[in-house]
Amino acid sequence: MIQAIKIHNDDNVAVAVGSQGLRAGEILESEGLKLIDDVPQGHKIALTDIPSGAPVIRYGVTIARAKDLIPAGSWVKEALVEIPPSPALDELVYKQPQEKKMEPLEGYTFMGFRNPDRSVGTRNILGISTTVQCVSGVVNHVVKVLKEKHLSSYPHVDDVVALNHSYGCGVAYNADDAFIPIRSVKNLTLNPNLGGEVMMVGLGCEKLEMKHLEAFLQTVDALPQERVSSLILQNEELKGFQSMVDALVRQGIEHLERLNKRRREECPLSDLVIGVQCGGSDAFSGLTANPSIGYAVDLLVRAGGTALFSEVTEVRDAAPVLASRCADKETFETLKKELDWYDSYLKRGGADRSANTTPGNKQGGLVNIVEKAMGSVVKSGSMNISGVLGPGERVSGKGLIFAATPASDFVCGTCQLASGISLQIFSTGRGTPYNLPIAPVVKLSSRRDLSQRWYDLVDLDTGDIAWGEAGIEETGWKLFHLIIEVASGRKPAAEALGLYNDLVIFNPAPIT
Repeated sequence: MIQAIKIHNDDNVAVAVGSQGLRAGEILESEGLKLIDDVPQGHKIALTDIPSGAPVIRYGVTIARAKDLIPAGSWVKEALVEIPPSPALDELVYKQPQEKKMEPLEGYTFMGFRNPDRSVGTRNILGISTTVQCVSGVVNHVVKVLKEKHLSSYPHVDDVVALNHSYGCGVAYNADDAFIPIRSVKNLTLNPNLGGEVMMVGLGCEKLEMKHLEAFLQTVDALPQERVSSLILQNEELKGFQSMVDALVRQGIEHLERLNKRRREECPLSDLVIGVQCGGSDAFSGLTANPSIGYAVDLLVRAGGTALFSEVTEVRDAAPVLASRCADKETFETLKKELDWYDSYLKRGGADRSANTTPGNKQGGLVNIVEKAMGSVVKSGSMNISGVLGPGERVSGKGLIFAATPASDFVCGTCQLASGISLQIFSTGRGTPYNLPIAPVVKLSSRRDLSQRWYDLVDLDTGDIAWGEAGIEETGWKLFHLIIEVASGRKPAAEALGLYNDLVIFNPAPIT
């Protein structure tokens, strides 16, 4: 039985595996070491004496420094260590990365919905976009009416969804950073799973006026304008609540008629755009689930597909690694620019990247953001980074792309939807029912304990890797095939249960 896992030869800590952890006095057989503390599952054991000021090493890198002597066999907990400074961005130097010697994967396809702009969706959904939170009550009612009274007449449409958010009113529309939420709201209307059908609802007095969205959509190539509809609830011809509902239902039916004519068709995997994310992470996330995601991401990129990884604060301490994987100088400079912007954003708010680590992360064995970052970044696999996006910026390239978003699950997910993902892979160690409203989310558990307890919320358990009963390569291939199945229509757990979270637009600009 595996008692603990040491990842890298240089590591001076190992992670306790068993669900009950390890007990003081127990012998760690792999190291011939007697424990002097009880060590909970997922937490670290000092494999050698770690003197005061010496590095605590996991993943072969320094994740912390000891405040005082940490004896061998001790539980290495947060109170005993100090966080190191983050890598300085101005010290990063661009070097052309080595070309990856990986054979292309040919012949893989999925059954998707092709759009007028040649993007491909994994779902066929009527999304009702909003310019402001004020209209959400009306829109929610309209969605209910459409689903209960009309959707059954359109069997080829998967769902009707309200794209509600809290942006649009009382915002500093012309502030320096306001372009980020505005761009996100605009690009959400173009998500591949919405089929090139744009239905928008506004109030009439908000800062984000309907005319701004309409003007933007007129500039979008391959978007037939007859597929765009909008309604302002303050329009004088609307007399009372029911007239609003009736008008929106009529518009919705027009969109449903067109969406219902669409059919899945065989598409090359190069047409698939996915996002990867983690939430409720623990010390196993970087051992099991995230490396499996990274392996599957490599397979997808080799097949010509596109994968977005994100969460700036969770990759910030891996900046040198990311910089070394930038395919060209422009990508390198854009990466530095986005990371530097986020550093400044946190500083303005009186915070730094250490504010990211949650109580649950720490209960799961992660002592700080550096350790979390090193386990998080492996979701990106090993391929070179072909592009960098700002938050909510629409994807245009192929391959592995860094989308610079906050790490908050809901904000990151919303940004990735705006960037154009049609499916997301999400790993968790502590557990979360998180799901997106317009894209299926495949949920991976990092621990066997979680998958057994949340048997109807987890799509793939990677905990067997920790027990030596499965490998990363084997699990990565399993995930790769699951991605294809879900992209072709199979419903993952949260989608089948009808769960999803509200959209949360990232707004770093002032609210007035």
